[in-house]
Amino acid sequence: MNLKQQIEQYQPDNAQEIKDQELILKYMDLFDNLLTRENEFAHFTASAWVVNQNRTKVLMAYHNIYQSWSWVGGHADGNANLLEVALKETQEETGLQKIKPVSDEMYSIEILGVAAHEKKGNHIATHVHLNVTYLIEADENELLQIKPDENSDIGWFTFEDAIAASTEPEMKVVYKKLNDKLRK
Repeated sequence: MNLKQQIEQYQPDNAQEIKDQELILKYMDLFDNLLTRENEFAHFTASAWVVNQNRTKVLMAYHNIYQSWSWVGGHADGNANLLEVALKETQEETGLQKIKPVSDEMYSIEILGVAAHEKKGNHIATHVHLNVTYLIEADENELLQIKPDENSDIGWFTFEDAIAASTEPEMKVVYKKLNDKLRK
């Protein structure tokens, strides 16, 4: 099943996801380069909501650009298999090797606004990430390793502490949604 079909078949969990699904599908009809950063307005990213085996904690990384505790993930960079992207980014950003998806299905979708910033000496204009989140399981006892060019710390948090640790108001809403799904 291709990415568009996966997004079409995704069952939105709330009004935000209903609207974002509609817009993502509209963008997919308008643009043919959403899998790469060549599209400077909107492009696909994949995130991982990494949980421990008991589903009592989530893994957060202190993101250098946003100066906030956040989930892990990254740009699709041409790869339409967003689960693969989420798994790769989780390993790269945390050092974890013993990870597995709880499901191959999308866990969440969202359109995320990204403020203008500098990255590697280049100005990145304000744009949006068409984000797909996957629920990933990891062993909380496995050794963590920061990725200095992206994060400066990594740690396991209770659901509530993960939300409190984030300094980005819009992301607190996303993390609450992800945690609420876990509790269902």
